[in-house]
Amino acid sequence: MNLLIVDDDPTNLKLLRAQLESEGHALFEAHDGVEALALLNRQRVDAVISDILMPCMDGYRLCHEIRMNERLRDLPIIIYSSTYTALEDEKLALEMGANKYLKKPASVAIIVAALHEVIAQPYAAPRPDVLREVEVLKNYSERLVSKLKEKNTELLAQTETLRLPNAAMTAAANAIVITDCNSSIVWANPAFSTLTGYPLAETVGKNLRDLVNSGQQDRAYYKEMWATILAGRIWHEQIVNRRKDGSLYPEDQTITPVRDANGKITHFIAIKQDLSERKAAEIRIRHLNRLLAMQSGISSLIVRVRDCDELFREACRIAVEAGAFSMAWIGLIAPDTPMVRVAASFGDHADEYLRGIEISTDSDTLLGQGPMGTTIRENQPTWIQDFQHNPLTAPWHERSARFGWGAVAMLPLCRNGIPIGALGLYPGKAGAFNIGAFDDEEKQLLVGLASDLSFGIDYIEKEKKLTYLAYYDVLTGLANRTMFLDRVAQYIRSAVSGGYKLAVFLLDLERFKNINDSLGRPAGDELLRQVAEWLTREAGDANLLARLGADHFAVVMPEVKQGGDMALFVEKWMQALLDHPFRLNTATFRIRAKVGIALFPEDGANADTLLKHAEAALKQAKASHNRYLFHTQKMTEMVADKLVLENQLRQALDNEEFMLHYQPKVNLVSGKLTSAEALIRWNDPRTGLVQPGRFIPILEETGLIYEVGRWALGKAIEDYLRWRSAGLPAVRIAVNVSALQLRNRGFIAEIEQAIGIDAHAAAGLELEITESQIMEDVEQSIATLRAIRAMGVSIALDDFGTGFSSLSYLSKLPIDTLKIDRSFVIDMTTTPEGLARVSTIINLAHSLKLKVVAEGVETEEQSRLLRLLSCDEMQGFLFSIPVPSDIFETRFLAPPPSLFPPGDE
Repeated sequence: MNLLIVDDDPTNLKLLRAQLESEGHALFEAHDGVEALALLNRQRVDAVISDILMPCMDGYRLCHEIRMNERLRDLPIIIYSSTYTALEDEKLALEMGANKYLKKPASVAIIVAALHEVIAQPYAAPRPDVLREVEVLKNYSERLVSKLKEKNTELLAQTETLRLPNAAMTAAANAIVITDCNSSIVWANPAFSTLTGYPLAETVGKNLRDLVNSGQQDRAYYKEMWATILAGRIWHEQIVNRRKDGSLYPEDQTITPVRDANGKITHFIAIKQDLSERKAAEIRIRHLNRLLAMQSGISSLIVRVRDCDELFREACRIAVEAGAFSMAWIGLIAPDTPMVRVAASFGDHADEYLRGIEISTDSDTLLGQGPMGTTIRENQPTWIQDFQHNPLTAPWHERSARFGWGAVAMLPLCRNGIPIGALGLYPGKAGAFNIGAFDDEEKQLLVGLASDLSFGIDYIEKEKKLTYLAYYDVLTGLANRTMFLDRVAQYIRSAVSGGYKLAVFLLDLERFKNINDSLGRPAGDELLRQVAEWLTREAGDANLLARLGADHFAVVMPEVKQGGDMALFVEKWMQALLDHPFRLNTATFRIRAKVGIALFPEDGANADTLLKHAEAALKQAKASHNRYLFHTQKMTEMVADKLVLENQLRQALDNEEFMLHYQPKVNLVSGKLTSAEALIRWNDPRTGLVQPGRFIPILEETGLIYEVGRWALGKAIEDYLRWRSAGLPAVRIAVNVSALQLRNRGFIAEIEQAIGIDAHAAAGLELEITESQIMEDVEQSIATLRAIRAMGVSIALDDFGTGFSSLSYLSKLPIDTLKIDRSFVIDMTTTPEGLARVSTIINLAHSLKLKVVAEGVETEEQSRLLRLLSCDEMQGFLFSIPVPSDIFETRFLAPPPSLFPPGDE
């Protein structure tokens, strides 16, 4: 909408402009009703938002003038004012023809809602009698102001003739001041000067409100006060006022009206009593009560919590919320260093103040001479009564200056009598009504509180030790049977909710009894500790491990997706164990183990059953020649099949049994061949071609994908260069890259080496990366792909729509081509939503200047719809299945120029 804002306050105009322009409205401004009418005569607007009190012409008159104008009378008007008498103003504004009255300030949502309301609302014509009433009030107000000015001048002239107060008033301990009916001071006693800091010579003739007003009294306060004293009644209150130096003080004030012989009120006598000491005492009592509440809360906390981190966090919170401190924090000595780390904090600006703070316990450094370092080093409380001017806090003056802290208390925290850190308490800025320093009584309470916290630390540590003995193996530090079963039960619950399997492994160290007997118990214990450390490194998480007996260790695999994962884990782990040298008494030992395995849910529905079945499988493995056995025979056979397939794949790489098939990509408009995708095939001499779904996962699981991927990359470049040398219309070849290859640190160097054999190699190569691979580590993937793209190699994003990438990441990816996943192409012809998704993907890709290739196109209908949606290219069985390189050369690299039948273009 086009809106006219009428207000003589530039700040209000700026605020309304910021609010309404953010909603898309166009604004015009006027500073009073005259300017507004002039603008309305030359500019069309949709609504007017006007203040009331303005020079030249106020808001009421503006409403009337608009309603009396034939051309403007239907214009919506909102009166937006901050006048005190809101109810009367609203009634009068509506009677003058305004559609709506809003009180300042109002949110942009309220203003916009009001605009929509008034646009659809007919205006109310102003009543002539109301307009006349406004004029009368305005004229009366002007005359009253003039009369008051004359009266003020008259009273000032009569000051010398007033009867002087008596000697008792002059000598009174309380401040006494006499004012006329305009609040101008005509007399004050010396106590008034003492209270306010103003010399008596500076007070007479000055407005009392201008001298001592603290700014805390609002318009309602003055209206009530004047209504009381002008009615001849005494006004009594307790109020906060300001001295000449700007400091605040509390006072008890009584104002008594003084009448002349005719009964007319001519002056007021105000008696003021300083309440500073009383208020300070009240605040001290409240503060000590809060300290007692804080001490009580922390005592309760010590009994309740079982963790030091929670104890520290909650103690800081209680210090601020119950103890009324501005901030509290706990610093602890960092292990093996003199530096102090922040363990917990709470309160105003705690994060801002402590971010990056450096504190030491070393007395030879400046950072070690502060209150925290001194307290920890000397194991004594440190009291800083003036934070900003104490040399101990000098390194932090600038940091803390903006927070106004007046003091700080640092209290040592100990474990078994040895200082480990300190608690810092900041009471805030000192002033007339709050306590910024620490007295003896407060110090005593706080020292007792720190002692309680130290007791709590000892209590928690001792309880932790008892818990540790109940749930952990003392020798290795791993969980014992009880803790392991609890953890397996938790993992089972996660497996049930996630819909996946879980495995429990139980292993037995071979020849351990011989080592223990021959080298002695200490050597046997040392071997067990070394095995536990090795297992922890291999598993990556000590929570997955346990020691269940003399030489029995247990491992839980929380998520098992495929049997091959488990087999690979067991085989590699057992071989790594055998390869690892364990050193005992200067000798090196190689350790073998036998393993029993149980799976959830096949072998048991709970932790006890799984462990029992793993023990049974281990017993069978120890009684046989097998290194490991599954409790379920079928799983054992499956793992054996996986291992056989892995060995066959290693032989296939050595015997050059892998080959590349090529599937063409064609332009959807011209039908011409544009490029091809290279697909790995395994020609097993025993069975013939093996489906990729059977061997590709094994290549990834075993890491063979690195070598097979390098071979495929080299083979594709070799074929491209051969076609080029033979004079064939060589097309770019797209090679798929696995997630393992992309994450490999040497992948960029591999690409550089592969294309380095010929200057034309980069132009013939495209790498296809799936969306899900990139999203595993977006930032690293972007950096890798940028480096490869800079070599002249094209990048295609495969299976788009399946990896949950965001638009912000898509716009950053260094890619040239976006491939639509086959599932979207299938849905395109079955549901309107599917068609809309494909259209959206194509439009999105084109907006990012990317080429779009549709995968898995199998029908003419799919091809026709893709052409209509302006998709660039397609590949799929409609045109050709993947074929060997010799067939691809013969069928596609030799003309004809167009691959679609005539008329289909």
